[in-house]
Amino acid sequence: MTRKKYAWVSFLAILALLTFAALAPAQAEFTLETSPALSTLQIPNALVDRLDAQGSRILHRQDTVCDVWWLKSLSAVPSTSSEPDILYGSLQPGALVGLLRFVSSSAEDTRDQKLKPGLYTMRYALIPQDGNHMGVSEYRDFVLLSPLSADTELDKVLSFDDLVNLSRKASGTGHPAVISLAAPNPAYKKLPALVQDDQGNCSLQVDLRENPTGGAAQDVKLAILLVTAPKESGGS
Repeated sequence: MTRKKYAWVSFLAILALLTFAALAPAQAEFTLETSPALSTLQIPNALVDRLDAQGSRILHRQDTVCDVWWLKSLSAVPSTSSEPDILYGSLQPGALVGLLRFVSSSAEDTRDQKLKPGLYTMRYALIPQDGNHMGVSEYRDFVLLSPLSADTELDKVLSFDDLVNLSRKASGTGHPAVISLAAPNPAYKKLPALVQDDQGNCSLQVDLRENPTGGAAQDVKLAILLVTAPKESGGS
């Protein structure tokens, strides 16, 4: 009998995405609780001041998978995109959106690249529309992970090339460390919440605050795929 293994992240998917179903009893082994205080971690004070103090911790059968903290206010730009493959067109590509901590030694990104336990910055990015990325995901929205120790210009909006180069320090390969963003499920009203489907995928859905330049702040619901379904050995 083939043994299954969960791949963390995928956020979590950067994905063939997901029609989310109601919470399935079989997936109840994933639970959500509040993350530890930021003061317990070695994080620059300037970043602590920008992060929402209440983070989200995902557990799998009482074992911590990861912790996620989002910025109190996300950098936003006027959204002029009507493309159906872009979910979060008002977010600024290259800008910091939050902090992720992997606790599990089994952490992987959407490309199944192994990631070490530790702290990673999350920056918003859009997959380029070129031949190298065709069919990667239904949506172009992702976050790229970089080691917190290497991401030293947190206020700076990075170009796509600079962000990819920085994120390679997380993956240790020629590819950046990527996590998929998903379409929010409108059935979930009380956020943050875990959204699980009957395939074993699990995303974190949150309500964040955008602060566009020259405009009024507004709320945005966002979903990030943090756990992907088990894969049979020998599968792709």
